[in-house]
Amino acid sequence: MSKWKYGVAAIALAVAGCSGGAENTDAAANDQAPAPAMNEPVASTSEPATGADVTVADAQTFLTNTETELAEFNEYASRIFWVYSNFITTDTEALVSRVSADGTEMAVRMAVGTAPFADLELPQDMRRKMTNLTAGITLPAPTGGTYAQDLAEITTRMSSAYSTGTIEVDDTETTLNELEVLMGTVRDPEILTTMWNDWRAAIQPAQMSQDYAAMVDIANAGARELGFSDLAEMWLSNYDMPADEMEAEVERLWGQVAPLYEQLHCSVRGDLSATYGADVQAETGMIRADLLGNMWAQGWAPIRDIAGVESGGESYDLTELLVEAGFDAHDMVEAGERFYTSLGLAPLPETFWERSLITRPRDRTVVCHASAWDIDARDDIRIKMCTNVNAEDFRTVHHELGHNYYQRAYQDQDTLFQNGAHDGFHEAIGDFVALSVTPEYLVQIDLLDANAVPDESADLGLLMDLALDKIAFLPFAVMMDQWRWRVFRGEIAPEDYNTAWWELRNQYQGVYPPVDRPADAFDPGAKYHIANNVPYLRYFLSYILQFQFQQTACEMAGWEGPLHRCTVYGNEEVGARFNEMMEMGASQPWPDALEAFTGTREMDGSAIIAYFQPLMTYLEEENADRDCGW
Repeated sequence: MSKWKYGVAAIALAVAGCSGGAENTDAAANDQAPAPAMNEPVASTSEPATGADVTVADAQTFLTNTETELAEFNEYASRIFWVYSNFITTDTEALVSRVSADGTEMAVRMAVGTAPFADLELPQDMRRKMTNLTAGITLPAPTGGTYAQDLAEITTRMSSAYSTGTIEVDDTETTLNELEVLMGTVRDPEILTTMWNDWRAAIQPAQMSQDYAAMVDIANAGARELGFSDLAEMWLSNYDMPADEMEAEVERLWGQVAPLYEQLHCSVRGDLSATYGADVQAETGMIRADLLGNMWAQGWAPIRDIAGVESGGESYDLTELLVEAGFDAHDMVEAGERFYTSLGLAPLPETFWERSLITRPRDRTVVCHASAWDIDARDDIRIKMCTNVNAEDFRTVHHELGHNYYQRAYQDQDTLFQNGAHDGFHEAIGDFVALSVTPEYLVQIDLLDANAVPDESADLGLLMDLALDKIAFLPFAVMMDQWRWRVFRGEIAPEDYNTAWWELRNQYQGVYPPVDRPADAFDPGAKYHIANNVPYLRYFLSYILQFQFQQTACEMAGWEGPLHRCTVYGNEEVGARFNEMMEMGASQPWPDALEAFTGTREMDGSAIIAYFQPLMTYLEEENADRDCGW
C-alpha cells in the first residue's frame, strides 16, 4: 500500500517535515514573494491584536497576515522537502531539519495567536480558519527554548533511519522497496521470517524507540499549551465533532465492517494452514504475520495464489496484461491521467511530466514511498513514485493522481481551506477512481479483449482479490492510531511500546509475530507512517468513503449491474458532480462536502458490505464448519 502524499500546508500545520500523508496538502500561489534564505526566518506577519477590545476586523487582519505567511513558507518548505526526498544526504537532512523547526515554531505561534479571538463572535468561515490553526498541527512544540529544533532533529532522524534501512538477502543489499516484493513472492516460511525480522532490526529500533518517547513528551507539551489535554485529543479534534465522539464514530464504522473481515480471516487462515501445514500455521486462532504477503500484514493481495477463490469462469491477471501491452512506468501514469480527463477534468500540466519522479534513480537514495505533491498551490503538482509495471502500482497511480486533481480543484480556496474536507477525503478520492479499474474499464482502454471479460461466475475470484487488499487492511488502519492515541495519553509507557503494539494487532487483526520480540524492539517504527508521524485514521475513513462514493457515482451513472462491476470511466456527469465536492476543499464541515456528492451527511460502511455481498455469502458457507475467530 503506497499511500502517501506530501503537501505544503502539511509543512506549516503538520510540522516536522514529512508529516504529509496522502491527505493534507496545499501550497502558496505562484505569484508569492521569493522564499527566504535558510538563515533568514520568515518574518512574523501574523501577530494578533491584544487586549480585551479585539474586533472582527482585528481577527480578519490576523487571518490575512497568517495566510500570506503560510503561503510563502509552504512553497519554500515544499521545495526543500522535495529535494530531500529525492536526494537523501547529510546536507539535505540538515536543511529539512532546519525548515521543520522553522515550520513548527511558526505553526505554534500562529495557533497561540488565535487565543485573543477565542471568545469573539466570528463569521463561520473565520472561526473555521481559527480552528484549523489550532487543531491542524500534527506535532506541536512548546514555545520558547529549543523545543522546535529538538523535535525537528528527532523526527528527521527517525525518517532517515526508515528511508535508508537495508538488509542483506542472499548476500545482496536489499532496500525496503525490494523487500516488499519479496515478502509477496517468497513462499519459504524460514526466509520470510528472516526478512521480516531483519527489516525490524534495520530501522535502529532502540534509538528510534527513545526518539519516539522524546518526541511524544515534546509534542504533548505543545498540545497542552494549545489547550488540549494531549496530542490524542488534538488529532481527534480535526473532524468537526468532539474528540470522544469521533473516537466512538471510528468504532461504530469498524463494527459495521468487522463481520466481513472475520470471515476473510477465517478463510485465509484455513488456506495458509493447508499450504504450509498446521505446524507452521494452525487451523485455529491467529495468523502468523509474515505469511500474509506483506511486510506489515496490512494487505494480503500477494498471497492470492494461496488464498484466492477458484471460481467457475476464466479470470485475468492485470500485471500480465500490462506487461503484454508493453507498458512502462510513464505509460502507467498516462493511463491514470486519461481516466481523470475522461471525466471531463483538465489534463495534467506539462510541468508535471517534467518535474515528477516516476522511476527509481540508479545513482542515489530516494524516498520511494508513493506520494503526490502540490508545490505552489497552483499548477506545480507532481508525483514521486518508484513505479513498477504491475497491477498494484497501476491502481496506486490512479490513487496518487486523485490527490493531484483534488489539489488543483481547491486551488482557488483561501490557503487555510486548501485541503480535504477531512483527511480521509484526500485518500478516498483516488481510491474511488481505482475501484473503476474493472474488466469493463480495461476493455475500454484496450488492455483486455472484450471476449476475455470474465462472466459473473468469475466475480467471486475478483472480489476475493480485492478483499485481500482492502478488507484485510481495515483493522490495521484502525489499530495504528489506536496505539498512538494510547501512547499520547500516557496509557502506554515507553517500555511497553512493543508489547502494547502486538496486543492491539492481536485484538483487531488476529495476527501474531513469527518470532519472539525482544524487549528493545520497536516494531511500530518499522511502518513508514509511525517513523514519519503521519496520522493513519485517514486511511480507514478513506476506505469507508471510497465505497460510498462508488455507490453514489454508479447510481448517478445509471449502472444496473453488480456494484463491483461498475466503472464510471468516461462519465462527465459524475466528473462534474465530483469536482464540485473537491472544489469545496476544507471550506465547509465535512458532512456538507459529503452531502454535496452523496446526498447523505453520515459516513456509512454499508456500501462496503453491499459491494462484497456475494463474497460474504460465499465465505460464510465455506467457513460453516470452521472455528472462526481468535
